[in-house]
Amino acid sequence: MNFSGKYQLQSQENFEPFMKAMGLPEDLIQKGKDIKGVSEIVHDGKHVKLTITYGTKVLHNEFTLGEEFELETMTGEKVKAVVNMEGDNKMVTSFKGMKSVTELNGDTIINTMTVGDIVYKRISKRI
Repeated sequence: MNFSGKYQLQSQENFEPFMKAMGLPEDLIQKGKDIKGVSEIVHDGKHVKLTITYGTKVLHNEFTLGEEFELETMTGEKVKAVVNMEGDNKMVTSFKGMKSVTELNGDTIINTMTVGDIVYKRISKRI
């Protein structure tokens, strides 16, 4: 399944507790909690380019599935990570005690991130 497209955040669960656990400052959490971010994905074979825009903050990550790369996190930190496909419609990665699962169902992307016992869920629709 190809993930290419633009997706806008529709809803999210546990944003504030998750961002606190990730070390984001309170002022940025309050600013970011109501932003309907846009994710743009270019998925070409095993190569993926991901651009996430939250207001004025833009994150760019580019990787080849199954290969280690340097990932920029939401806190701006750079970490080594590997993204793998699970089945046809899931991209999975783990870094620094956090697991991220991105699942494509039709025109909906569900991204579930877990750190400790906090599960943050984002649901985005293709625009």
